[in-house]
Amino acid sequence: MSQQDEFVIIGKLVGVYGVRGWLKVFSDTAPKENIFEYDPWYLKIKGQWRSVKMLVGRPQGKGLVAQLESISDREQAHELVGAEIGIRRDQLAPLAKGEYYWADLVGLEVINQEGVVLGKVDHLFSTGANDVVVIKGERERLVPFVQGQYVLEIDLTAGVMRVDWDPEF
Repeated sequence: MSQQDEFVIIGKLVGVYGVRGWLKVFSDTAPKENIFEYDPWYLKIKGQWRSVKMLVGRPQGKGLVAQLESISDREQAHELVGAEIGIRRDQLAPLAKGEYYWADLVGLEVINQEGVVLGKVDHLFSTGANDVVVIKGERERLVPFVQGQYVLEIDLTAGVMRVDWDPEF
């Protein structure tokens, strides 16, 4: 397993908070506060993963903030802004059949029922009604992530997602 496959990105350090080394956190977990359940965090700094211990994490206004071990002032915290937060893949809970972590879907080739390659999964996002798969190919397509209706098959081993989607749409 490559280092890229060993870690799953769950968020990012997006700013400093206060003068005592706290950092603003963007979370890709659902709900967003779940990011605080993982220990340790790994920060990707200059292309390398480094283990860090989070001392305290909490909601602050509409966002999240965290204090990391050995980061005690604003200047130290500022050096970490922009770092991705990851965890080891083995820290993730096992999933039931038919469930997927978004990180595992990114990069899959998307093919419709007629065999037309629509592109690759770039990312996903959540709406009030359902999740949406963003496919980038010769153009960008947004496909509702509704298994059985639009998403027909996911084969992680083959790296393919089959969809019921008109290539003209």
